[in-house]
Amino acid sequence: MAKPVVDGIERELEGRAQVVRLSVMDGVGGQLALRYGARGVPTLVVLDGAGEVVYVKTGSPNHGEILAAVEGLAEP
Repeated sequence: MAKPVVDGIERELEGRAQVVRLSVMDGVGGQLALRYGARGVPTLVVLDGAGEVVYVKTGSPNHGEILAAVEGLAEP
């Protein structure tokens, strides 16, 4: 039941971060799953402005952890 959690995160981060949802069953999603080492579905990856991975979670997403990872990007 990741969708409701991700929906909430997307609403909460509106205007501050972009949430992109991809399917591992399509070309781009499959390529990115390989690139970021997705081992299961769902996998959530948080990237910083330079494209570096700052958080990865496979399985049920943790709302607090994801927000903390994104909020941490705004710190100097």
